[in-house]
Amino acid sequence: MNHETYMRMAIEEAKKANAVDEVPIGAVVVRHGAVIGRGHNLRESDQNPLMHAEVVAINEASKAIGSWRLEDCILYVTLEPCVMCSGAIVMSRIPTVVYGAHDPKGGCSGSLMNLLQESRFNHQATIINGVLHDECSQLLKDFFKALRKKKSFEKMNKLNNSLS
Repeated sequence: MNHETYMRMAIEEAKKANAVDEVPIGAVVVRHGAVIGRGHNLRESDQNPLMHAEVVAINEASKAIGSWRLEDCILYVTLEPCVMCSGAIVMSRIPTVVYGAHDPKGGCSGSLMNLLQESRFNHQATIINGVLHDECSQLLKDFFKALRKKKSFEKMNKLNNSLS
C-alpha cells in the first residue's frame, strides 16, 4: 500500500468527526502495513481539549502494541499537527508523519514552526506533507463554510424572533 491509501483511511476518520459536528480531522497509525490506531477529533463531543485525532490514534496504537514507543510506525493525519500533537509524536517516537493539508495558523510541523525536526529534542521525525492535500483541505473548507452558514442562519432567526 502507498501513502494515499492510508491517507484515505485518515480521511474516513475525518468524515466520522464531521458526522458528529467535530472539525473533520482524522488520523491512523500504521505498523508493518497494518493500521493499529485510528482517531478523529472528539474535542467537542468529550469537552476535552486533548482529544485531537492524532492523540486518539496514538493512544489506541500504544494500547494495541502494549508500548508507548511507536518507533516502527507511521502516522497519517489529514491536517498538519499542532503543537500538542507534535509533542505527542516526538514523545511517542513516531519516526514518520504523513499529513495532507497545511495549517498556516496552527501547524507545528513546518508552517509556524517545526517541532518534529527540532534537533534539541532526543527524537525527530521525517515529514511527508501534501498527500491528498486537496481532499483533506476541502473537508475543512466545507465544514467551516457550513458552520458559518449555520451561525448566520441562527443569528438571523434570533434577530427575527426579537422583532416579533
